Amino acid sequence: MFSYLADMSNNPKWQKGMPTCTWTSEPPLRLGSTYDQRASFLGKKIVSSFEVIEFEQNHKIRIRTTSGTMPIDVTRLVTEPSPGRSTVKAIVTGEPKGVFRLATPLMRFLVSARTTGASRPCWSRGADGRNW
Repeated sequence: MFSYLADMSNNPKWQKGMPTCTWTSEPPLRLGSTYDQRASFLGKKIVSSFEVIEFEQNHKIRIRTTSGTMPIDVTRLVTEPSPGRSTVKAIVTGEPKGVFRLATPLMRFLVSARTTGASRPCWSRGADGRNW
């Protein structure tokens, strides 16, 4: 599970509204790696650049935007509660700007759903670990 998440080129396969994600540094993912992604959110095109700011092999990836429409910080934690079963927890923080700021409560839900792959029932959602 971790190696799949650590290959950012897989993001469009499990994150809704993201048609492309391209490495801007050489893979594999490590501290300092960078990539660009294009997404659409609430009808707006979003282009963001990210940098890996924390990395623990097989457990943790933390990324933050270095440029883009919406500054965010995302931590993905992978645990294996039992053999053959993984849990992914995503913690997303950010400060919406412009028109997005007006919809902050809705933004929390939508960003969380998109960054955790809302269609994956085996994954924990949100910082409190509850499944939605």
